[in-house]
Amino acid sequence: MLQFIKANLLINFMRWSKIAFILSLLMIGVSVFSLATKWLNWGLDFTGGTLIEVGLEQPANLPFIRESLEAAGFGDAVVQTFGTSREVLVRLGIRDDVKRKLLGHQILDIIKKDTGQMVEMRRIEFVGPNVGDELTEAGGLSIIASLMCILLYLSIRFEWRLAVGAVLSLVHDIIITLGIFSFFQIEVDLTIIAALLTVIGYSLNDTIVVFDRIRENFRKMRKSDAIEVINASVSQTLSRTLITSGTTLFVVISLFLQGGAMIHGFAIALLLGITIGTYSSIYVASALSLKLGVTREHLLPPPTVEKEGEEFDSIP
Repeated sequence: MLQFIKANLLINFMRWSKIAFILSLLMIGVSVFSLATKWLNWGLDFTGGTLIEVGLEQPANLPFIRESLEAAGFGDAVVQTFGTSREVLVRLGIRDDVKRKLLGHQILDIIKKDTGQMVEMRRIEFVGPNVGDELTEAGGLSIIASLMCILLYLSIRFEWRLAVGAVLSLVHDIIITLGIFSFFQIEVDLTIIAALLTVIGYSLNDTIVVFDRIRENFRKMRKSDAIEVINASVSQTLSRTLITSGTTLFVVISLFLQGGAMIHGFAIALLLGITIGTYSSIYVASALSLKLGVTREHLLPPPTVEKEGEEFDSIP
């Protein structure tokens, strides 16, 4: 056993499992409180409204455009650049007093008059409140369905204690990520739902790698207890976890810095999810499985029983 452990860097991760549990419970508590009091800042995809994209000749002065629209009675308008500083997105809530076709021309005329530039209408999109409600329900159901399928898959592939630990770690990641979005009131649109589903798959892949090594080490390290096996397994997969998470974070940070305002929310969700998911693969999934009492007997294959009259090969 000592020779097996010396061949790999052994870190006693489970030594800090109690502190990690307290930290996770604290983060979940703050997230749930924020969701209960502030809820989420739903974007146009869920609340309904109008999105107008316009192109200008010169870089846009966003504060001046906001003031102009507010003076014209569009105080709820959200103005931001899109792609370049000469392309502007205007988001408006549902307005019953203005027809959809006239709304775009009104916004265009206001920007053109106050900026003194030639303004080009690039696109206009409208989402009704019924569609927004359907998207909200569909997004929630997609996350719940994915978690149920993951629980079933892991129960078949590994053992129910490992499956419960993995699913609870995924729920942990989603709650904390949504809690951060709620606390800072970051706008939630369909790209955020896509990012959450991506985070579920990413974190699950990391957890499965750790669980595979745990099952393998339970068969190799026969004189070690569950804590030693889990510490050795997490230590052996640590380099793989850090390299994978690090390279992915480089890409996500690049998307956040250079991808434009339209995918900032998507990049933030991935950044939070990957960071929290890496932590939860060690201190939530594995530690919860240990708390649930996973042992070597739960992961060993069932013994084979020889049938009477079957030939036995004595050669090893």
